[in-house]
Amino acid sequence: MAPQSNLETFLGGFAKILGEQWQVDLLLKAGDTKEGEAISAHKLVMAARSEVIKKILEFDKFKASDGKIETVTLSELKQEELEALVEFIYNNRSMLSEKEKKHVQSLYKAADKYEIPHLRDLCRNELIASLNSSNVFNIFELSVIPIDSTLYDYAVKFIIRNLRTMCDSAEFKVFVSRNPDLSVEIMKASMTRRWNGQFCDAAFVSFG
Repeated sequence: MAPQSNLETFLGGFAKILGEQWQVDLLLKAGDTKEGEAISAHKLVMAARSEVIKKILEFDKFKASDGKIETVTLSELKQEELEALVEFIYNNRSMLSEKEKKHVQSLYKAADKYEIPHLRDLCRNELIASLNSSNVFNIFELSVIPIDSTLYDYAVKFIIRNLRTMCDSAEFKVFVSRNPDLSVEIMKASMTRRWNGQFCDAAFVSFG
C-alpha cells in the first residue's frame, strides 16, 4: 500500500483519532443498540458537523457532566445506519462509501433531521442516480419530508414516464393508498406526460 500524502493524512485526522479512541467523551446509541454496542465519539466533532447535535450537547445535563461520558440516542436509526453516519461525519468525503450507499435512504433522513447539508446533498445525488421501479415510490415519499424540490421532480418524472409498467405493482398500490391526492395529480400529469411545464419524455438533466 502506498504511503498517504500529507493531504490525505490531514483530511483523515478525525477518522484516525476515532479509530484510536483518543479522548472520546460521548456515546452514541441507535434505536436497536444492544448492550455494549454503543459507539464512542467526540462531542466537539459531532457538534462541528451537526447543528442539531450541537444543540443537544448544549443541554444543561451535558454541560454539568464533570468529565462523565454521556450518551445520546438517535432512536430513528438502526445500529448499522448509525455506524455509517458516524463514519461519514469523521471522514472528509466528496462521495458516499459503499456502506453509506447501502443505507442512503436512512442517511438522507438523518442528514435532514440533524442538519448535515453536505451529507443530504450526496444522498440526494445517490437517490436520483439509483431511481428504479422498485424504489421510486419510497424515494418520492422521502422528497416530501420536508419538501426537496429537486428530488421530488426527479421522482415524479420517473413515475410518469414509467407509470404504464408500474401501475399494477404492489408498490404503486401502497403509494396510492398513502397519497390519494398526489396520486390524482400524477395521473393527470401522465395524461399529457408533463410535470411542472416540462415534458417527461425528455432525458433527465445532469445533477451536481
